[in-house]
Amino acid sequence: MTDARTQAAIETVIRLESARLIAGLARYTGDVGLAEDLAQDAVVAALEKWPAEGVPRNPAAWLMTVAKRRAIDLFRRNADLAKKYAEIGRVLEVEGDTVQPDFDRAFSDEIDDDLLRLIFTACHPVLAVQARVALTLRLLGGLTTAEIARAYLVPEPTIAQRIVRAKKTLAQANVPFEVPAPGERPARMSSVLEVIYLIFNEGYSATAGDDWMRPALCAEAVRLARVLAQLAPAEPAVHGLAALLEIQASRIPARTDSDGAPVLLLDQDRTRWDRLLISRGLAALQTALDLGGERGPYVLQASIAACHARAFRPGETDWQRIVALYEVLAEVMPSPIVELNRAVAMSMAFGPQAGLDLVDQLAAEPALRGYHLLPSVRGDLLSKLGRTEEARAEFERAAELTRNERERQLSEERARAAADGCDR
Repeated sequence: MTDARTQAAIETVIRLESARLIAGLARYTGDVGLAEDLAQDAVVAALEKWPAEGVPRNPAAWLMTVAKRRAIDLFRRNADLAKKYAEIGRVLEVEGDTVQPDFDRAFSDEIDDDLLRLIFTACHPVLAVQARVALTLRLLGGLTTAEIARAYLVPEPTIAQRIVRAKKTLAQANVPFEVPAPGERPARMSSVLEVIYLIFNEGYSATAGDDWMRPALCAEAVRLARVLAQLAPAEPAVHGLAALLEIQASRIPARTDSDGAPVLLLDQDRTRWDRLLISRGLAALQTALDLGGERGPYVLQASIAACHARAFRPGETDWQRIVALYEVLAEVMPSPIVELNRAVAMSMAFGPQAGLDLVDQLAAEPALRGYHLLPSVRGDLLSKLGRTEEARAEFERAAELTRNERERQLSEERARAAADGCDR
């Protein structure tokens, strides 16, 4: 095997197995930060040995064994961890302490439980939301510090500090590496789902920067949601989130034109929507409904997304059902942003004036001050009502408020279009 092919194989293994490797090591060591260090040491060993010896038949198990041996070496040098050393030593006695170039045996059946523990640990409420996101992308998404920094337009040292502090916080708080007890699980699960949801949203509509979307972040969030759905099959909220992300992700190919400019929902070429993702999303949604999660926030949002996904043309969209779903969502999860989305749906179901009436009620909401989509929606409704001069002013305000360059350009184009309407 050439060095280039070996390097590619190593990168593929790390990408696919890094989270499982770290999770398994964290179970043995009880320390997420140490587990990541040991995993990196194993990767270095692979880079040294595999080009000459070839990639093992089971590279993940090779990495795990090497990492566990490194853990023993570390514990030998630390008398305070003698007990842990003995425990790991006993495990290796059972598994065999000689590293072979090939392993027939894959990870144990406990690995999936380890992944679930790692998800709950990385998303522990003791961490700030920003720290949870960074740590989750690092440990579970396999993204480098530089990749996370680029995705969130934050300096790389800032992301590095967040990750280091997050690990220290977990250690200082003695956060156990475990799936929480059933009584604690709902609160902790909501934290896990929130982090994955935030990662997807930042990828779907980037807060700032030159690109409207960052599909790599969306892909990581979808992958994490799929993993969580496999690990927590009885949780309707998990399937609801997976459904929402799958269906939303199906639109990504149609959300920009060939130049990367945004294409709004009603203008998208729906033949470019990914039907496989839609079918997966609809199946996950049905699972969530079968589990009794019809009033869960993610399930409701997935149900709204499903209404769009089932419509092959914009005119076939069941807007009245979408309005009804938003009304339930507003009860379950009161939010001015939910109300703004409901206003858009009402305008489609009952005319632009019905939507504008609700938007005008939201104008005084403190949470929407500085939110660029409020004037953007208002401008769209005013334009449909023929109030083009007012619409132009709203689009210009939306352009001023957004930090995303593509969205700014879109609002400016809509302002110019409204101005052209004024001149006619």
